[in-house]
Amino acid sequence: MINFEALFKVSYGLYIVSSGDNFKGNGFISNTVSQVTAKPARFAACCNKNNYTSQVIQKTGVFSVSVLHKDTSPDIFNRFGYKSGKEFNKMEGMQVRYGETGVPIVLDDAIAFLECRVIQTFDVGTHWIFIGELVQSEILDDTREPLTYMYYRHVKKGVVPRNAPTYIDRSKLENKATGTDLKKYKCTDCGYIYDEAKEGKKFSDLPENWVCPVCGAPKKDFVEI
Repeated sequence: MINFEALFKVSYGLYIVSSGDNFKGNGFISNTVSQVTAKPARFAACCNKNNYTSQVIQKTGVFSVSVLHKDTSPDIFNRFGYKSGKEFNKMEGMQVRYGETGVPIVLDDAIAFLECRVIQTFDVGTHWIFIGELVQSEILDDTREPLTYMYYRHVKKGVVPRNAPTYIDRSKLENKATGTDLKKYKCTDCGYIYDEAKEGKKFSDLPENWVCPVCGAPKKDFVEI
């Protein structure tokens, strides 16, 4: 038996993984970046094969990791998590530095970054795992805490895109909410549905500064359906 709730207990960070060059760059939100060796320092980054960024990493052989902080803007998740780089330039209007390899590094809402050169690639079915050797790293802001997936889920009420390695069909999760008056609320900006039965929490109990996990719209822009 698999209890899918148990998977949420595994700790992750949240990052922007980017690749490309100074002519064209792309990136995506990732919660599956981890250090795999110390000497030399090497990191693994997992990317869905359908993600445009996976094609860019394979072409350039480099990637960067921007470590996000707890107060990261919802626009970052909307831009890098729910939109495709095939349709628009994700780097346009962003603070971008180019690393020693030429890879773009997103600085917006980042407290540190890593720059890696791919040395191995593993096919794991729906995803590629890229093993990168560290080229350079830097702390950008030592005063903020890094954002974790647990904090993103429980405090910001965020959800992961379907392409994410940790995506879980909500129909497989246990219904934690009780009562017969459970409701659904729709974001009037992007159409995201907040379902009290699936979330396990009443919409009215969410803090007033809660925002839509998809587009960043404020709580007041939701309507009951």
